Amino acid sequence: MTFEPARAAGLARLADFVPRAGRAYAAERNTDRGPGDRSNVSTLSPWVRHRLVTEREVVEAVLRRHSLDAAGKFVQEVYWRTYWKGWLELRPSMWARYSANVPPALDALSAAERATYDDAIVGRTGIEGFDDWARELVELGYLHNHARMWFASIWIFTLRLPWQLGADFFLRHLLDGDPASNTLSWRWVAGLQTVGKTYLATMQNIEFATEGRFRPRGLAESAPAVEDDAPIPTPGLAPRPESLPNGRVGLLLHEDDLHTESLELGAAEVVAVASPRAGEPRTTADAPASPLVTAFTAAALADGRARAAAHFAAAASALDGLTASAIRDWANDHDLTAIVTPFAPVGPVRDRLDQLDDELGDDLTLARILRPWDALAWPHATRGFFPFRERIPALLREQQIGLERH
Repeated sequence: MTFEPARAAGLARLADFVPRAGRAYAAERNTDRGPGDRSNVSTLSPWVRHRLVTEREVVEAVLRRHSLDAAGKFVQEVYWRTYWKGWLELRPSMWARYSANVPPALDALSAAERATYDDAIVGRTGIEGFDDWARELVELGYLHNHARMWFASIWIFTLRLPWQLGADFFLRHLLDGDPASNTLSWRWVAGLQTVGKTYLATMQNIEFATEGRFRPRGLAESAPAVEDDAPIPTPGLAPRPESLPNGRVGLLLHEDDLHTESLELGAAEVVAVASPRAGEPRTTADAPASPLVTAFTAAALADGRARAAAHFAAAASALDGLTASAIRDWANDHDLTAIVTPFAPVGPVRDRLDQLDDELGDDLTLARILRPWDALAWPHATRGFFPFRERIPALLREQQIGLERH
């Protein structure tokens, strides 16, 4: 199983999966047959994470082939990602809190805990399945969603390691590592997201869902919720679309949204395209993102940059970083009056753009383009997923998706 960091490869994977996105997916999606057979899941997440292929495109393709009733489980999985982003968008302090807690959690480990942590991240704990998933994650940059849940549960309740360090390990190695989905999923397993509700990995469930590949012994028999002194904050307001500038505009790409050809730009005249050469650091720990993640993100940025330049018939520039000096030089070179960029959800790219906005001051307008998919869905992420799920048919109707008869 390989993941080519290009939109064309993501579209090919989507076309291959669509016939299996209906009732077959619902029946088999929880089975982890290992990296040699991922035919029961889409494996689209690395492309969707960077919006090389958008959520809208995925859902539209599936609902052209299947009814919403037949493909409901898969559509819900796509909207889980949207829900997590919206939930964090309404509570951005939760990302800041998690990020700030990673280095102290590592520093606070005792010698014995540090040895357990070191064994866990290289797959030598002796726990069947867990060690295999640790190695699979490092080698391939991907894990089946069910394996991610088992891994997180064993990390927290059997190995008794801080959940923040497990989330950081995932974020550094997953090609689809997403700040919202990753952070909040680990919180959910730990009993922090739905307060008091934890996820316990059991030998019986793992043996059944891996079709007998793994039968780990010695797992924790209970999963008491992790304690957290800081309560979940009250949700704030969802972002609203900004006014788009006119005149000579530069389009600034970033790793969170690389299908800029589908952005709604109004009357803006895009005369130049730019993106950083590499992605933003994913972690506040000393360990960087894996070479797989670094290479995938850099190639995805190059792919998005080339496509945007061709689409807008504009000059393309690769920047050494999202710094004020690099942006000013780029703007001066192309006589830009403003810069537009896709809206970045809460996470490292958002942090960098916020800093860049402050550094540019009044010199340049940096307008962020919010996609209708996000603008319509995020305001409904105020509570748990199940109330949000009830909104999915209405959200699809609002965007005129899946209205064809089957």
